[in-house]
Amino acid sequence: MSVQDETETAVPRLAAAPIADDIGLLLAKLHAVGSPLNNRTLAEFGLRERSYSVLRLACSGMEPTQRELADFLSLDPSQIVALVDELETRGLVEREQGRTDRRQKIVLATRDGERLHTRAEAAVKVSEASLLSSLTAEEARTLRRLLRKALWG
Repeated sequence: MSVQDETETAVPRLAAAPIADDIGLLLAKLHAVGSPLNNRTLAEFGLRERSYSVLRLACSGMEPTQRELADFLSLDPSQIVALVDELETRGLVEREQGRTDRRQKIVLATRDGERLHTRAEAAVKVSEASLLSSLTAEEARTLRRLLRKALWG
């Protein structure tokens, strides 16, 4: 069942209001639909959107520091510490000293973390396809490209 099937299939009357063109509203509404969908999808793996994001970055091979994770995910450093603690307790990630700055802690996925990430990532892709089911593949690629450009130039 697609997200459209789960929510209103018809365009709501208020979508004709000028605010319906506000980027902030559109992004907030997309997140309001997508985040719960992702969390339902990730629940079977014992993850939520935020913990999955940390695990996904830990699996990236980029050796992110806890500070980089906080900055990139727009979270408070204490939230990252809690997320990493949870994943570490489950044996999915580990902290290591930074390669260039020993005061920093990098977050790396364990083998169990990589295996779980692979399964969770596949499920998230199905969830994302459902969320964007009204878009063509090209439109979805364009949406990603434009959002990345708006965020990072």
